[in-house]
Amino acid sequence: MNKVINTEKAPKAIGPYSQAIKAGNGMLFISGQIPVNPETGKVEEGIIAQTEQVFQNIKAILDEAGYSFKDVVKTTCLLNSMDDFAAMNGVYAKYYNEMLPARAAYAVDKLPMGVLVEIETIAYKAE
Repeated sequence: MNKVINTEKAPKAIGPYSQAIKAGNGMLFISGQIPVNPETGKVEEGIIAQTEQVFQNIKAILDEAGYSFKDVVKTTCLLNSMDDFAAMNGVYAKYYNEMLPARAAYAVDKLPMGVLVEIETIAYKAE
């Protein structure tokens, strides 16, 4: 059975979707997280601060579901500009330095709320 994962420590969904879904097989699918600070509702400035906020949002959802960054198996990084790839990658490497998940990274025309980065995450933990 699938379970909706929701925490007040990450921004509320801005559309008809869940923060995350835990599938009955130990898979956790986290919706794309953008750099909205859940306490203020504000978007952080600059790619480094935005990427840090995205990872804090992902961590809050992982924690709520009982997972950690070591359980992440796949990420998809969406960037407003590939010019920000190196800076995003520097922050990314702080969170994934042991078990490196599979990853895709794309530049897209626009992201919600005019942000610079969005990251979706898939984690797995044997039940």
